Amino acid sequence: MSRTVLVGTTKGAFMLHQQPDGAFTVSGPHCDGWPINHVIGDSASGHIWAAGGGEWFGAGIWHSVDGGATWTLTRLTGGQMDDWAENDADFAAMIGWQKQDFPFEAEFSQIWSLHHSNNRLYAGTKPADLLVSHDNGTTFARVSGLGANPSRDEWQPGAAGLILHSIASDQSTPEKLWVGISAAGIFATEDGGATWDRRNRLSNTESCVHYHHPAAPSGGETGHCVHNLVRAPQGDGDLLYQQNHHGVWRSPDGGRSWEDKTEGLPSSFGFPIAVHPQDPQKIWVIPLNGDMEGRFPPDAKAAVWHSTDGGESWQDQREGLPQSSCFFTVLRQAMATDKADPAGIYFGTNSGSVFASFDEGALWHEIARHLPTIQSVEIL
Repeated sequence: MSRTVLVGTTKGAFMLHQQPDGAFTVSGPHCDGWPINHVIGDSASGHIWAAGGGEWFGAGIWHSVDGGATWTLTRLTGGQMDDWAENDADFAAMIGWQKQDFPFEAEFSQIWSLHHSNNRLYAGTKPADLLVSHDNGTTFARVSGLGANPSRDEWQPGAAGLILHSIASDQSTPEKLWVGISAAGIFATEDGGATWDRRNRLSNTESCVHYHHPAAPSGGETGHCVHNLVRAPQGDGDLLYQQNHHGVWRSPDGGRSWEDKTEGLPSSFGFPIAVHPQDPQKIWVIPLNGDMEGRFPPDAKAAVWHSTDGGESWQDQREGLPQSSCFFTVLRQAMATDKADPAGIYFGTNSGSVFASFDEGALWHEIARHLPTIQSVEIL
């Protein structure tokens, strides 16, 4: 199996291409060095999308139809550079700027997440909102029901701002969709986005009533500060997993209730979570030492933690990972799996390394290093 790893960084998108000898070559930076929060691809069509932006550029989505050789940009909002260029002809000429109208004016500053499902391209924004495109990203419309949720006035930003960072879908039922928002929680729609339920409720288990933390308050809700949300493979009902600010949680019913699966991990804090593409009971997380302790691996020894029983028990996987003086962080969208047998697992660090395991975590290899801060990792 030849793999292509899609990497979003603070200085553009990169692509890691596996060669016949198994080594990976790096191409990039793509997307004119824009800050890229998320890169995804559709293997059936060969389309690749990269999303990002910021206060300077505004928000935009880059699109390639030729495997990343060339890219086109759809700008959705304006940024500071437009203000500068409009008032400075020399600067406008230097950057080749031309005045344009933006479909969402200045309503958000970044695209934070992308998701392709049922011939629709979804995009999550900062501040949190959800967009959808029916033409591969050429035009977008707002999924208006999410912003109209009655809890909207209660949403609070996390450390990275009020971001919609996770989008999950049901391939067999296009009307069903889940999103994760920091720090508002998990929301679900079953009518194509017209209405949304906030699904942060705890289950009635004894282990779920002792928390006194903003991410898991004792009042009966959890996941307000959800860090990452994934849906189990198709055909297994609405099984969801989340890593939030205060633990790993599992929902067997599409988020209507959540069960604490943190016991056995060295820390409750972490960002990403990944699920096996065929086995819904196999999941991987990367615990960090805590919110206020530096957000690096416990004891400065890197490990991915793996469960084969839906979080009932955990095993650390360390072989090939640095076991001393390791202070990197793995961000919320920077871990992914492929569809090989056995499955490959990949993660990227804020220190610019990409690690891969081709045997479900038993042995790890550093396949790229010295990249910019890695925001996302996906497999084409």
